[in-house]
Amino acid sequence: MSTLKTKIEFLKGVGPQKGELLKTELGIFTIGDLLMHFPFRYVDKTKFHLTKDIGPGMDGESVQLKGVLRRMEMKGDGRAKRLVARFRDETGMVELVWFKGAHWIQKSLQTGVEYIVFGRINDFKGRISIPHPEIEPVADSNLKNALTLAPVYPSTDKLNNKGLDAKGQRKLMAVIMNKITAEDIPEILPKYILDKMNFPSRYTSIRDIHFPKNQIALRAATNRLKFEELFFLQLRLLQIRKNRHQALLGYQFPKIGENFLGFFNEKIPFELTGAQKRVIKEIRRDLGAGKQMNRLLQGDVGSGKTMVGLMSMLMALDNGFQSCLMAPTEILAQQHYLSISEYVEGMGIRVGFLSGSVKGKKRKALLELLALGEIDFLIGTHAVLEDPVVFKNLGLAITDEQHRFGVKQRSRLWKKSKPYPPHVLVMTATPIPRTLAMTLYGDLDVSVIDELPPGRKEVKTIHKYESGRLRVFGFMRDEIEKGRQVYVVYPLIEESETLDLQNLEEGHISISREFPMPKYQISILHGRMKPADKDFEMQRFVKGETQIMIATTVIEVGVNVPNATVMVIENTERFGLSQLHQLRGRVGRGGDQSYCILMTGNKLSNDSKQRIQTMCATNNGFEIADADLKLRGPGNIEGTQQSGTLNFRIADLVQDGAILKTAREIANRILDDDPKFEKPQHNPIQKYMEHYGRKVKGWSRIG
Repeated sequence: MSTLKTKIEFLKGVGPQKGELLKTELGIFTIGDLLMHFPFRYVDKTKFHLTKDIGPGMDGESVQLKGVLRRMEMKGDGRAKRLVARFRDETGMVELVWFKGAHWIQKSLQTGVEYIVFGRINDFKGRISIPHPEIEPVADSNLKNALTLAPVYPSTDKLNNKGLDAKGQRKLMAVIMNKITAEDIPEILPKYILDKMNFPSRYTSIRDIHFPKNQIALRAATNRLKFEELFFLQLRLLQIRKNRHQALLGYQFPKIGENFLGFFNEKIPFELTGAQKRVIKEIRRDLGAGKQMNRLLQGDVGSGKTMVGLMSMLMALDNGFQSCLMAPTEILAQQHYLSISEYVEGMGIRVGFLSGSVKGKKRKALLELLALGEIDFLIGTHAVLEDPVVFKNLGLAITDEQHRFGVKQRSRLWKKSKPYPPHVLVMTATPIPRTLAMTLYGDLDVSVIDELPPGRKEVKTIHKYESGRLRVFGFMRDEIEKGRQVYVVYPLIEESETLDLQNLEEGHISISREFPMPKYQISILHGRMKPADKDFEMQRFVKGETQIMIATTVIEVGVNVPNATVMVIENTERFGLSQLHQLRGRVGRGGDQSYCILMTGNKLSNDSKQRIQTMCATNNGFEIADADLKLRGPGNIEGTQQSGTLNFRIADLVQDGAILKTAREIANRILDDDPKFEKPQHNPIQKYMEHYGRKVKGWSRIG
């Protein structure tokens, strides 16, 4: 058996207890798994510092010293008990301090012995010390090997308590590297890629990622391993996509009939943008191909995705098929239902609505009509996924803001069609950075509406501190006097002990004081309200019966009130960039100039300042998504966490966009030239993909 397949507990220095911890805490089961557990940073141990150079202003800096332990003593009582040691080199003295495990450390160290010490400087009111340093006798250390870039590995408290901290993991990694040879780590990239990219071998890269001789070796190893990880991911995603194009049959919609043409020629209320026309052509091509469509439609707030969805549904209807549009919230589903019903009014098209609030006889009648094929378009919430919901012939399934639904949830809808799955169109108004889209949706066809309808004015975004609140109230009053309406959005519903935030309830009181009845009417909307109450309040605002809507982020997606021209966002620092952009998208939907006012307290973190500056500088959703990716990282961008694709060992989508692009291009060329990896030079890929391909699913797969 290969050394790398050996169970982790059999590695020298591990054993059953530590082995179990490595399995539960880090998912490490074999020696090979541990070898692929890469450092997340390195500590520069390439030189020794002198104690005379340590002083004020160096708090938090790491230093490595070589000298003699001169004196140790216990100080303090109870929790304040600590071990203090004096450590001296030829230039001076520094204190070493241990608060935890002090007795054990005192027994393990000897005064008068020469040690190598490594740790971070603590400057407490001018008193310099090094708390909890790494310490090793010079006699036990190979000085030549000690002067390195020392790897620091991801760990947990439980691992640290069992001696599997950074130092403990380094020791285990050294044991592995002494056991294995290049034969244990065969090459998985073709030689021509190694030559072209100037990459070291896989064995050299793994050796140098754990124990780099210098920065040059570390950089070469890092680039190679990042490329490798992204290359095989893209290869598999592109393989899934190509296989689907070739193999996955679907309903063929050959006709463009009276419903589509009648709507396009007589009913469409505005001229389509060039981007909308391009996307409709892409969908038309998919629907006529006899293969299942699996397409992601990205479009910024207000770019006209719903109209593209409707025209796709009309194509399905012209070919005798039903369509379904599913939205994540009742408010958004109702919005789609009302707007689509209005668009197709007078065309004889039967539109149904289904949500959790549709009950009893009304629900039963709707489900009967649906099963008989008497409903052409069903629009609803996740209620459409339930087992009693049966279609006669579902041909097209559209999901809006699809990242709000789990993969299993979505797949239940696709099973409601026989013999083929329905064509699938997923829409999102959360622009996805290109690097993220290539990874999350690498196996899908992607369409982008990158153009706003003509006549739309950019929303002006302004940042105001609490001290400017009275001026903001005055501005709101001016807009209301012009006949406009205002949103005020809060991050919380009620007072929280942990967050000192303006909240919706307090906000309602203060705004009611500034805008008293009967002259002003105020709606209130939040997630804890009953659906009927939400709908009532929303409809009052839509009809213009109320001038101010006080809400939580429940109005983030899909609410369309063209007369609303002001969006005030309270505690802006508590929102992510993409969410702020979504909220801003609730205004600017009519022809009037609209405004987004970002309210904050006076104390802001650097991240908050950057977010606010970005919002004020641009209305472009894709620029905002890129900034959000840089600020928060891919795992935090809304909706991506569920995919499971972002658990990279070493790659980083924020930093590695160029590597990802190159990896995808090379993967594409190989699949075009040698899809089954039959050429001799692709032998390493074939062997690796047999193992790796089973692990990588089409994470974003929606049909």
